[in-house]
Amino acid sequence: MAYSKKVVDKFEKTLKEPEKNSVGRWDPNQQDIGTGMVGAPACGDVMRLQIKCELEKNKHVIRDVKFKTYGCGSAIASSSELVDMLKGRTLEEAKAIKNKDIAKALDLPPIKIHCSVLAEDSIKQAIQDFESKL
Repeated sequence: MAYSKKVVDKFEKTLKEPEKNSVGRWDPNQQDIGTGMVGAPACGDVMRLQIKCELEKNKHVIRDVKFKTYGCGSAIASSSELVDMLKGRTLEEAKAIKNKDIAKALDLPPIKIHCSVLAEDSIKQAIQDFESKL
């Protein structure tokens, strides 16, 4: 199975400059932070995604995102792609992001679609965690 050029580029960029590419973490107890952590036991991929939100014009906007992913190149690339999709979006807009959007953006092969599903699940959990603090 060959990775697409988009997956390879995103993966390598993230490995070369992790902090610049939003790899990291915040204190999950902070009021403005939502954390989602998901895993796929079948393949061993684990993703933790954190969103930092602020209220703007009566809507919560995702101002920053951090992630840490353990897994294959497609899992890391899916997390990194999701970061790019989330910054500056409202929570409602973020909820509309689906795994197929991530898979399409990266040209994921069918055998790696589960990586984009993990990314979608991580944002759902992070938003749910953030909203539980409101």
